[in-house]
Amino acid sequence: MLDKNKKRATCFPDSGFALGRHITIEYYDCASDVLLEKDGVESILLKAARESGATIISSSFHQFEPQGVSGVVIIAESHFTIHAWPEHNYAAVDIFTCADNIDLDIAIHSMEAQFSSQEVFISSDQNRGILQPKAGGCLPNSTEKVMEKRTRPIAWKKVCENTKPWAMSTSVDLYDCSPEMIKDPECMKNFVDQISEKLGVNDTENASRVYFDETETAVGFSTIQSTETFGVSGHFAHATHALYLDIFSCNTYEPRELAEFSLSYFRGSNYKLQVALRQ
Repeated sequence: MLDKNKKRATCFPDSGFALGRHITIEYYDCASDVLLEKDGVESILLKAARESGATIISSSFHQFEPQGVSGVVIIAESHFTIHAWPEHNYAAVDIFTCADNIDLDIAIHSMEAQFSSQEVFISSDQNRGILQPKAGGCLPNSTEKVMEKRTRPIAWKKVCENTKPWAMSTSVDLYDCSPEMIKDPECMKNFVDQISEKLGVNDTENASRVYFDETETAVGFSTIQSTETFGVSGHFAHATHALYLDIFSCNTYEPRELAEFSLSYFRGSNYKLQVALRQ
């Protein structure tokens, strides 16, 4: 039986007209350094907009710390926007146009080439401002949470609450670290102790151990600490000033927080991040 007090959706006949077109593009496996600097990312979007035939009005880009770029290119026809996650070699791009003079294929492929993206797909292509939706289509009640059932968590702690994994494993690659710090065993031990504290582990019986690898291709210190439900290991490459870190814990945590703490601690320039849930 219908609830007479509930607002009903508004339906219209087909008019075949929309005010704009909105496309979202996913760029995966981009070149490792192309998303690090806002000036470079801005140049890529400006070139794509120019080549597509768009009329550029202005642009504004922001460099996040320790890394990440967001920006917008305002065009007479609407806009190009981007947010880049260098740690995942990934960029999310939106193109909105209210005119049909822009060649969207040229814009998409221009960014693909400049990002050196190995995997690109259009995640949505939709009309905006449909003045009269298609026959049988309806405008939902404005109070309805249309996307609530379809959205995914954007925080790892929420993912863990939903899936209840046995543990989480995180790999972090840090680049351009302080040469002095990655050659100091005491500095490494202190780092592992702080990571343990952040994960809620207080185990004085299993102190971190540091080893030196003299192998020609892997000269540098390695460190490890582990318990029944927690483990941290890392290799400090002297030749490249890089740190390759692995964190395993049965306690829930946010991988990006630990990655950014590690980057700050060793005074690195940027990082890559991979996360796996262990079921």
